[in-house]
Amino acid sequence: MLKPWLLAARPKTLSASVVPVLIGTALAPRPILWSMFAFALIGALCIQIATNFVNDALDFRKGADTVERLGPTRVTQAGLISADQVLRAAYVFFTIAALCGIPLILRGGWPLLAIGLTSVAAAYIYTGGPYPLAYNGLGELFVMIFFGFVAVGGSYYVQALTISAEVLLGGFIAGSLATVLLVINNLRDVESDRKTNKRTLAVRLGEKFSRYEIALFAFAPFLAQFFVAELRRTDRMLIPLIAMLVAFRLIHRVFASSGRELNRCLALAGLLQWLFGILFVVATAL
Repeated sequence: MLKPWLLAARPKTLSASVVPVLIGTALAPRPILWSMFAFALIGALCIQIATNFVNDALDFRKGADTVERLGPTRVTQAGLISADQVLRAAYVFFTIAALCGIPLILRGGWPLLAIGLTSVAAAYIYTGGPYPLAYNGLGELFVMIFFGFVAVGGSYYVQALTISAEVLLGGFIAGSLATVLLVINNLRDVESDRKTNKRTLAVRLGEKFSRYEIALFAFAPFLAQFFVAELRRTDRMLIPLIAMLVAFRLIHRVFASSGRELNRCLALAGLLQWLFGILFVVATAL
């Protein structure tokens, strides 16, 4: 019975919540407050898992997930778990995230409270509510803000109690890498989304646009990293550029793939995100 829940959590995508916390914490001044890091990491993971659960249940209810789906199995569509059960589990993970937020708020005050409340609200309205972001071409904006600037900025702020220019760059880097994952998903599902009136940017602007969008957000982090290195005044911060080899491979595959073949591109995008994040941490630790 555990396997369907693991499928619903989408473990291969969880780099989107882990990497921003790594980047934000790595940029923070020493010594690192490891308890704050742990609460931030667990909270971020719980919010993403809850978001995935809500997306799984509500996409099924809205008819966006059907038997024609090309991506990984969605548990409600496959009949493995009911939509009501998945939504209840989402509320459990939202609650755990809120509990993790208490020590963060005690440390960082009202900015962390604002981050927590808006993150939970946005996680739900991504798929739910009267104007779901994912259905109205706002998925990229959501990801850039909450898996980029908010996640990196919040992770840094709870350590340093301030924000800096390099943290904004780190937020852009993390948001760009997470956006790549989203756009590949939307490109793969463009035909089924078009049929169910899920108006992603891929549906609105076309597949060619989405491929160039992926290329833009796959390479943008490397340009931003040059500015991070300049602000830090050390060439060690150029170490993440090693991950550019994966970015080149990813872009080549995206332009050569369609439909179900894009699932392999998702795996490469996940690898790119993990590799960049780990190399970023290594660069700050040296």
